[in-house]
Amino acid sequence: MVQIENIELGTFPLLLAPMEDVSDPPFRAVCKEQGADLMYTEFISSEGLIRDAIKSRQKLDIFDYERPIGIQIFGGDEEALSLSAKIIEATKPNLLDINFGCPVKKVVCKGAGAAVLKDIDLMVRLTQAVVKNTSLPVTVKTRLGWDEQSKNIVEVAERLQDVGIKALSIHGRTRTQMYKGEADWALIAQVKNNQRMHIPIFGNGDIDSPQKAKTYHERYGVDGIMIGRAAIGYPWIFREIKHFLQTGKILPPPTVEERVAACSKHLQGSVAWKGERLGLLEMRRHYANYLKGLSHVKEFRMKLVTADNLAEVEEIFGLLLTHYAQIAA
Repeated sequence: MVQIENIELGTFPLLLAPMEDVSDPPFRAVCKEQGADLMYTEFISSEGLIRDAIKSRQKLDIFDYERPIGIQIFGGDEEALSLSAKIIEATKPNLLDINFGCPVKKVVCKGAGAAVLKDIDLMVRLTQAVVKNTSLPVTVKTRLGWDEQSKNIVEVAERLQDVGIKALSIHGRTRTQMYKGEADWALIAQVKNNQRMHIPIFGNGDIDSPQKAKTYHERYGVDGIMIGRAAIGYPWIFREIKHFLQTGKILPPPTVEERVAACSKHLQGSVAWKGERLGLLEMRRHYANYLKGLSHVKEFRMKLVTADNLAEVEEIFGLLLTHYAQIAA
């Protein structure tokens, strides 16, 4: 049984990665339904949270059906992170996660996210400040290092554990790699196999199939896997991996009806949480992923991304299902 303090996650948990502009409550709901064991909010700026920025505050929204869930923050200032930790504790998540891995320029330029990889002492101080200012279990998500010359994750893991983190998720690339090339799980395995380490180590990067999840689990021995991009528009990745690990058999892909039902649930949640106009607008980026691989879907996809009210979108869903029923007949 993998545990983060008293949070039980099963024998080999599958985590939903925190993804900016993706991992909101409506998206998390469909991933939870398909078997995600632990999920995280989109990352929240500690500075924005202190300034009471509306977007930052909205990202604190969590719901009981999502548990266990962690709220993720980023920042490069000890005081701001400390205050943020206290604000977040009041919302009662199961844990608090610090992002030291985001490679996006607008975050790095503020000295946060992956920028902290250039200064391990600072990373340790920032982490310690958060741990001291919350009773929540604190976890960290990071990368192997800043660049090829500074893959210092083994040292980083030891030092972060020493100041009190309860789990570590590692993306198998450096910041300079961004999302290019292949993730290096061998270094993640070095952290996991380090005799000094006693906290759960989760691997992240390139897991996009049940077969790969099983191979990496067996080859690298991590405590669990964090899945990001592969879950966008395809929350079934969680149930497919679990089924394959348990039975060695591949589940059939989701039916057209399942795809439309999940997309509709995501849409309904988006509208309920953000309002109809914004909810519809932000769902447009997801339609292509939910319908990916289906034949004769282009005309329906074009209609979906131009529809401007909920009733119209649901009508298009109905037409799409009718079209596929006729093809099947």
